[in-house]
Amino acid sequence: MANIESGMLVLFVVALFAATVNGAIGYGFSSLTVPLALLFFPNKVLSPALVLVELAINSWVVALNRERLAAARKRAIPIVIGLVPGVLTGSYLLTSAAPAVLKLCTYIVLLPLILSQAAGYRRPIRAERAAGLPLGFGVGVLYSTTTISGPPLALMFNNQGVDKHEFRAALGTVRVVETVMTALVYWVLGLFSSRSMHLVAPVAPAVLLGLPLGTYLIRHIPNETFRRVCMSFDAWIVGFGLARTFLELGLLGWSGAYSIWGAVVLFDVYLLYRYFVRGRIASSVADPAAGATIA
Repeated sequence: MANIESGMLVLFVVALFAATVNGAIGYGFSSLTVPLALLFFPNKVLSPALVLVELAINSWVVALNRERLAAARKRAIPIVIGLVPGVLTGSYLLTSAAPAVLKLCTYIVLLPLILSQAAGYRRPIRAERAAGLPLGFGVGVLYSTTTISGPPLALMFNNQGVDKHEFRAALGTVRVVETVMTALVYWVLGLFSSRSMHLVAPVAPAVLLGLPLGTYLIRHIPNETFRRVCMSFDAWIVGFGLARTFLELGLLGWSGAYSIWGAVVLFDVYLLYRYFVRGRIASSVADPAAGATIA
């Protein structure tokens, strides 16, 4: 009983922080919540509860960025088409296999791509619609097995140079569809249990507090800074997820796994430092009077 109560408290605190991040950048709730919550609750209990919460969160994100829905829809439709077989495949895997190997492969592929974009390197894909189909399939599999899909979607939209409002609208659109589809498949497979519904209680108030707080904090951040922060956040959560997956599969010990995460964090901190320092220097060169005033 004490372990369950402590798990509920941890779930509330983590969900509050994760909802704040999600309110700011449009994703990140599951990416932050799942690794820690899995220490207390099994995946088959946790994932159905988080899917219901994610539906409310993603609907909020879409509503806040509804002015950019027309442009976002063009980017989202090919991904949504790919989601259908992906969600069906992933939901089957959830009932028949552990998703750890899938997470490991996903994190290993994503991490170098994310770090390159955190460094400011982007090569927009010309055939974006064609690329959206396989991306949607992969995201559908990943989301329905782990409720994590933000990092690959953010990587795609960031690479295309999407501004922060369209970014959030496109991300929210895809994630509303994937949460609805996943919830329906979970229901058909009988995965919604009383234990899962019990987990919604500590998460709901955390989300109600965190979402508006994050939305308020992001309001005045420039687009390029938004992109860098998103990719830095991606790097941190993917690095952490990679460390947790190495431990889960028994491939590395505690020190080895978290050393990898520490190296990712240190490298990303260096990239952020370089970005902000260079930006400050560039501003001073562009506006000598401002630089003189600061000095």
